[in-house]
Amino acid sequence: MISLQGVNVVFGKAVSAVHAVKDASLHVAGGQSYGLVGESGSGKSTVLRAIAGLCPVSSGTISIDGTVVGPKRAKSQLRRMQMVFQDPFGSLHPRHTVNEILEEPLRIHGFGDVEDRITRMLAQVGLDTRFRFRYPHQISGGQRQRVAIARSLILEPEILLLDEPTSALDVSIQAEILNLLVELRETSGLTYLMVSHDLSVVGHMCDRISVMNKGKIVEEISDRQLFDGNFAEDYTRQLWVASKGYDADAIRRFRDFA
Repeated sequence: MISLQGVNVVFGKAVSAVHAVKDASLHVAGGQSYGLVGESGSGKSTVLRAIAGLCPVSSGTISIDGTVVGPKRAKSQLRRMQMVFQDPFGSLHPRHTVNEILEEPLRIHGFGDVEDRITRMLAQVGLDTRFRFRYPHQISGGQRQRVAIARSLILEPEILLLDEPTSALDVSIQAEILNLLVELRETSGLTYLMVSHDLSVVGHMCDRISVMNKGKIVEEISDRQLFDGNFAEDYTRQLWVASKGYDADAIRRFRDFA
């Protein structure tokens, strides 16, 4: 469903150029939940934005369901693939009600039965009609992320790009949103590509995982390898150790990987 071949993303030119993604290749099957992990600044969110068409690709190809896509996407291509951002407060229009937020994509893409679709989608993400005419600042962080998920799903896409969708939420709310995403994928047959720095989150959500470091994909692993700690690359092993919490001895042995 999603295929990257030798994708490079470079921001700026000459001496000021930043090579954010370096020769990235990955393949996500239809209906699969695929994870992309790495420390902050590793390039994982840039990969997601490149797939969504939100940042330019310097070289390489991105294919969706076998069709190579470029910087300009047709409406039908945009509808098939939607994105859920890390910060729900920043991604929702502060002066639009929940109803307006959900109505806008339906109007843009020419969907009918707007009222019914909004009501059904709110119910699907666990919100009742009381929330329809509230503004983002009038609801909690978890509720805002449910609205963001509803907005992405209301166009009936086949692919969801998830950019750390729970990292801005309290721990008690994170599990609710993750369980909701698992349920939605199972009931709707969605394909997920999920970015996170939290290995426990991707281990819960994903069956295949690519590990990124400084713009490069250094290793692809399974959820079983993540559970066992059985890795080919030292960087992946170091990331796995770091995910287990503070360990002074382990930290002293950490090294910088070029």
